[in-house]
Amino acid sequence: MIAHRRQVVAWSLWDWGSAAFNAVIVTFIFSVYLTDSVGEDVPGPFSASTWLGFAVGAASLTIAVLAPVMGQQADASGRRKRSLALLTGAVIVVTALLFFVEDDYHFLWLGLGLIAIGTVLFELAQVPYFAMLRQVSTPDDVGRVSGIGWAAGYLGGIVLLLICFFGFISGEGGLLGLSTENGFNVRLVALLAAAWFLVFAIPVLRAVPELPADASAVPRASFRESYRVLFGEVRQMWREDRATAKFLIASALFRDGLAGVFTFGAVIAVSVYDFEDDTVIIFGIVANVIAAAGAFFAGRLDDSFGPRRVIVFSLTAMIVSGVILLFVQGSGGFWVFGLILCLFVGPAQSASRTYLTRLTLPGKEGQNFGLYAMTGRAASFLAPTLFGLCAFLGDDDRWGIVGIMVVLAAGLVALLLVPAELRDKARVVAEG
Repeated sequence: MIAHRRQVVAWSLWDWGSAAFNAVIVTFIFSVYLTDSVGEDVPGPFSASTWLGFAVGAASLTIAVLAPVMGQQADASGRRKRSLALLTGAVIVVTALLFFVEDDYHFLWLGLGLIAIGTVLFELAQVPYFAMLRQVSTPDDVGRVSGIGWAAGYLGGIVLLLICFFGFISGEGGLLGLSTENGFNVRLVALLAAAWFLVFAIPVLRAVPELPADASAVPRASFRESYRVLFGEVRQMWREDRATAKFLIASALFRDGLAGVFTFGAVIAVSVYDFEDDTVIIFGIVANVIAAAGAFFAGRLDDSFGPRRVIVFSLTAMIVSGVILLFVQGSGGFWVFGLILCLFVGPAQSASRTYLTRLTLPGKEGQNFGLYAMTGRAASFLAPTLFGLCAFLGDDDRWGIVGIMVVLAAGLVALLLVPAELRDKARVVAEG
């Protein structure tokens, strides 16, 4: 039985609602509107897509610098929930402001700025949210709770994408018959996304209590002093808790590979396996459902066998499927082995969050998940770079699969260097 079922549901609804920014704004709808419509005629040597890449790159650098200290500050002050509320509210405001990005290249800079700011705020909001995992779970069910949350995120994204696509986008203004002049229908999607996130973010702020600060775990310090404290904590971690440090490095590698599967999946489906555009959308929906199911059911295995085994098995299965895809022809094979890849993305992501929770001493969750965000951003160039390099050297997008598999394999090897035996540190502390 999962303890505190009401709190688990409330916590998971944040994942469900956050898909409004992650899936609708950044990945599928508004970013495409920015690059294909708003910035179509942007003057100068760079395309709108290139400018978007620059904006996201700047956001990634900012996240890497700020995330660990922001998490540490939330731990030290005992204001984790307050941090989540303020950062979530800021993301919602930024999302709503995208309504003012009209279909004219003069508004491209406003759109890029808002998406960059929103990306920073969203990633920073995930730090206290992930840190709350221990508050809504026990050492016996943390895997199941993490899996429920991750599955909710996938499903929430699918539901909202379907509402946006059929209600606002498809045809001329969707089923609602909205005006498409000046991008009005897409700009309304931004308002819907903001409202969606707001509604589903409220429950966690009401149901999960604030966690008091533990001065013995993380000392209070000014923002500038927090960097000195952070560097000291990292040095101490490397000396005394090297398993956590090794896991942060390993997870940064394999999480970038996991992101590459979804980032380049549609590209490969069209260019290599002869998918039509509408088939790609159907495949994307099915893939997200499969990933959600995998995350949900793997949560039980996580609690029974440990997160490390779940991640190792998931990465191994994905590497085998990726290698088989190199030799598969036609769309039928991609449906089978592409979906197998997606099936194991969710379990690996969810178990990664669980693993760090188990490795972390009570009171340091925000700091460690800040480092989790920082290391993830530091490695985020690997899968895209190797995909492009392998596709170029092989003169075929098919060989880009090799680049993604190399990153996953590097993460798997690094993970195997993390000690296999693990006891949840919250349980260790409780038992004295």
